[in-house]
Amino acid sequence: MDIASISAVIAATGVIVGVGFGLLELRNLVRTRQTDLVIRLYSHFGSREFLEARKTVLDLEFKDFNEYTEKYGRFGRCESVSEVCMFFEGIGVLLHRNLIDISLINELFSPISIKVIWEKMKPVVEGWRNQFKEPETLGWFENLYKEMKQREQTLVQS
Repeated sequence: MDIASISAVIAATGVIVGVGFGLLELRNLVRTRQTDLVIRLYSHFGSREFLEARKTVLDLEFKDFNEYTEKYGRFGRCESVSEVCMFFEGIGVLLHRNLIDISLINELFSPISIKVIWEKMKPVVEGWRNQFKEPETLGWFENLYKEMKQREQTLVQS
């Protein structure tokens, strides 16, 4: 082999190694960003404001959408209900986009909270969906609930 061929092989090898290293770094960056996202969400989940909003939602007393609107207005306790429901809606979107794993949600975000809050708010959400003719309202929160229930059933069957 002459010097030109050897230098071409070395250059090609350098490019291949560089691309491989770049891909590893990119994968590490994605994992780091996902971890950062989860930690930020977890910090909000444990914040005093969120805990107070969650307590407000859990303390609401109603049987159905009509009683809810009679007691609290159409958007009763709007800030607390919105904060809690939209938080779980966001987690549901991340789950749908595969940006967060269901087991991680289970470990960090209290499956009991997700279950209890969805079951409590379901008649209200269905009322909003009917009233505003928006069947997708909080659909990712509902999907998150269903995924958590499915996971729970799968674990029980194992």
